[in-house]
Amino acid sequence: MKVAVLIVAAGKGHRVGAELPKQYMPLGNTSILHHSISAFLNVSYVDIIRTVIHADDHELYHKAVEGLDILPPVNGGGSRQQSVMMGLQSLGVHEPDLVLIHDAARPFISTAQIENIIVKCAKYGAVIPTLPVVDTMKQVTEGKINKTVDRSTLARAQTPQAFRYKLIFMAHKRLEDKDLTDDSAIAEACGIQVLSTAGDERNFKITTAEDLKKAQYMIKENLTDIRTGQGFDVHAFENGNQVILGGIAIPHDKKLKGHSDADVALHALTDALLGAIGDGDIGTHFPPSDDKWKNASSDIFLKYTAKILKNKEAIISNIDLTIICEVPKITPHREAIRDNIAEILNIETSRVSIKATTTETLGFTGRGEGIAAQAIVTIRLPE
Repeated sequence: MKVAVLIVAAGKGHRVGAELPKQYMPLGNTSILHHSISAFLNVSYVDIIRTVIHADDHELYHKAVEGLDILPPVNGGGSRQQSVMMGLQSLGVHEPDLVLIHDAARPFISTAQIENIIVKCAKYGAVIPTLPVVDTMKQVTEGKINKTVDRSTLARAQTPQAFRYKLIFMAHKRLEDKDLTDDSAIAEACGIQVLSTAGDERNFKITTAEDLKKAQYMIKENLTDIRTGQGFDVHAFENGNQVILGGIAIPHDKKLKGHSDADVALHALTDALLGAIGDGDIGTHFPPSDDKWKNASSDIFLKYTAKILKNKEAIISNIDLTIICEVPKITPHREAIRDNIAEILNIETSRVSIKATTTETLGFTGRGEGIAAQAIVTIRLPE
């Protein structure tokens, strides 16, 4: 059977208290949306994935899903129901047998749960995960309790909600003028029997600021493999008019000699990050014998390494970078270097420390023959 996944990310809700729509907010080293999509990419049963987004969010979307192998997005409508309908219509050309419809703000759906839902949908035609209601339920009108509701027959609905594609598409088509809150409600209204399967408390929907705090804690809770890496690099001076350090051009009567732009600071940092994950060094990935990297800007090397870390779901806890030289003076440029490194790696500036020191006129740096840099980093990885 051909299985499609529709990720609904067209909302503009700001109940989490941020300027960005919640699906694009950072969670660990990537976005909430990236986590939600990645969960389905890990499931072998899934054939295609498409995201429904707001027409104004294409730039945010493409940044959030960089590197993910999914179909191009489709614009949503004015309501969730309209957005799902537009997504379902776009999937028609792919002729899926089953479709799973999932909220973008549920990033903790597990592989086992997705597989269970697909298997049951293939058998029964319509399946949603649910959780029991554990609190006493009250019917309230204008702040007054009318009665206690029997909770034994109640359940909390989650996503992904899975259906035979043609079944749910025709149901949506039939009820286009309605505004129902989820897809199982549309199926029920058309007389389709929907099966309930066990949900998962971890598969909650991020809606409020407290939900976001909980999600951030859950991400960090899993990052228990703590590693350090060290990098060291040296480049000599040659004739020129500026040096590049940390991606910042600093006026000087010489430049640094090297195959690339000889940014000794970014080279040391790149080596430290690669060392922390046991993935060789900068020369392994960007050999100086390759003319492709001649005069290349060293931020390319750091961005490449950041992508490797992102794919491993690693986050950078701390960077401590020391630049060793007599000249030029680093202190006037320290904050610019710090800000630039934080921006390249998409981390908080507070996680980046830039220090400058001299060797008290001793050695090659003391004689003004070049610059050295040493970097130590700490990263966290999932076990």
